[in-house]
Amino acid sequence: MAHKKAQWSTNNGRDSNAKRLWVKIFGDQAVTSGGIILRQKWNKYWPASWVGQGSDFTLYAQNEGKVKFFKKNRTRFDGRVFKDTYVSVV
Repeated sequence: MAHKKAQWSTNNGRDSNAKRLWVKIFGDQAVTSGGIILRQKWNKYWPASWVGQGSDFTLYAQNEGKVKFFKKNRTRFDGRVFKDTYVSVV
């Protein structure tokens, strides 16, 4: 038996669990209060009316209704304009 492991062999055998990100409830689908609409890293989608954002950027419904996705221009402080996607519950 070898006293030490071979080169690189200690890095094998481990993998991180999948985070199961992305859209959970699509547009025009019903959602209950507190239901998760989508999980994301950073802000690809922004919260609008009756949608809250968690500390891990998860968007969730604050009221019952239907989910609506829409795009809107947002001007930043330096004058650049971005076309962001917003999520709301109507």
